[in-house]
Amino acid sequence: MTRRTVRIAMNGVTGRMGYRQHLVRSILAIREQGGLALGGGEVLWPEPVLVGRREHALREIAERHGLTEVATDLDAVLADDSIDIYFDAQVTSAREEALKKAVAAGKHIYTEKPTATDLAGALDLARLATSAGIKHGVVQDKLFLPGLLKLKRLIDGGFFGEILSVRGEFGYWVFEGDWQEAQRPSWNYRSEDGGGIVVDMFPHWEYVLHELFGRVTSVSAHVTTHVPRRWDEQGKPYDATADDSAYGIFQLEGGTVAQINSSWSVRVNRDELVEFQVDGTHGSAVAGLRNCRVQHRSATPKPVWNPDLPVTESFRDQWQQVPDNAEFDNGFKAQWELFLRHIALDEPYHWDLLAGARGVQLAELGLRSHAEGRRLDVPELSL
Repeated sequence: MTRRTVRIAMNGVTGRMGYRQHLVRSILAIREQGGLALGGGEVLWPEPVLVGRREHALREIAERHGLTEVATDLDAVLADDSIDIYFDAQVTSAREEALKKAVAAGKHIYTEKPTATDLAGALDLARLATSAGIKHGVVQDKLFLPGLLKLKRLIDGGFFGEILSVRGEFGYWVFEGDWQEAQRPSWNYRSEDGGGIVVDMFPHWEYVLHELFGRVTSVSAHVTTHVPRRWDEQGKPYDATADDSAYGIFQLEGGTVAQINSSWSVRVNRDELVEFQVDGTHGSAVAGLRNCRVQHRSATPKPVWNPDLPVTESFRDQWQQVPDNAEFDNGFKAQWELFLRHIALDEPYHWDLLAGARGVQLAELGLRSHAEGRRLDVPELSL
């Protein structure tokens, strides 16, 4: 067995997503399984170098997981010829500059989204990386969720017939931070720090819709801040200047209509924190993070509207669960493995910085749609 080491500078691992999903459940999980098998007796071994501003926090994480390399000087890390990949999970406002430095240093790039604070910056990054001849990828984790993988299986199998509409519900109640600690960082609610649910979630909805149902061709959005006052990590009150809820309607190539509500100010009355209902001429499905249930037209009941009588049937019981039929790995880890194979074996990989720019574009147009009070076309992007 031959081991090939790939050194990854991981910036932002002291944050919730960077630590939990990317370091622990992806890179360290790959190490725990003995590395990534490449075939022919070769194994790829990821070696993380933890990068950030707080050395004490980085060292605490490194010691907890038996790692040795930490750094607070990003420029010095990028100047190190032994570093193969730069990964970024920082706050959005710091990401674009760091990614440009990594491109200039000739490092392959894998990054969280949004890739930049505006479309011009996102497209500039994609052009720079392509011109530099480096490999680049953007996290699009929800495509690898078990529920959406089952949904894609249904689509590929022709279950729906003609797909008519998609309705998505995402969100949960994020506590204000006064009498109960908030479960999201306070910068999420300050627009000056890159916060807001549109810039956070519309990039997700872009790639989910694009990959499963068709390219988004127009958007109409209503955006608001339902909870205008919150308390930060130190217990100090602050004004929430960023949106916490967005209600979007998306026209897709081919005619399908998608409606997605996103909110950090909603209490959950659904089976999972995100669910998508897909209705087609031959059947319907409801997919969440892990589960997916279906109702074929041959098994569709015939409800009759009668408000004078109580409901005597359970509508949920009329749906059938889609079986797993496979082992589903962590979605972040699954995409990391595909990107690492792209680096090591040059296997195809299309979730790149241009795909990331489409997400930034949709968020930008969603906010503009609200500001102007009208539906906006979504032009197709190219480099």
